Amino acid sequence: MLKYLNTQVVFQEIPNEITLAINITGCKHHCEGCHSPELRKNIGVKLNCSTLDSLIDSNEGITCVCFMGGDHELGSLANLIWHVKDVRNLKVALYTGSETIPMNWCEKLDYLKLGEYKKDLGGLRSSITNQRFYAITHSTNYYLEDITNTFYANNKENIQ
Repeated sequence: MLKYLNTQVVFQEIPNEITLAINITGCKHHCEGCHSPELRKNIGVKLNCSTLDSLIDSNEGITCVCFMGGDHELGSLANLIWHVKDVRNLKVALYTGSETIPMNWCEKLDYLKLGEYKKDLGGLRSSITNQRFYAITHSTNYYLEDITNTFYANNKENIQ
């Protein structure tokens, strides 16, 4: 069962979007230095399409929904991604600590962050990060454009 701990409307997680970030619990990665170690626990509120609709309705003006928290229950999360894209007509983002996802998910995603957090390399704001952030363009196929540098290009606290 997919659960979430909390949500927040954010402006920096997804470039040029007003994003409802949903923090999914049950992360299996346990990255050293994780900024949200509480997401490792299997706690929170059950997340299904009905709950998701309530969250979206109570956050008027959002343009994107981002599922965050590491590793996820694939079947349940796929249903939610399809629901946000097809029923709610919002952009969809996924932040995962995994190195890969099922490629057919890219058909419904607009943004994707891949990679475990490695303390010595930093997160997306670091120019030496191992994590990658992609914008996904849809036409007859889909194309993943690596736009990770948009996060660290103007970061004065950059890890060198």
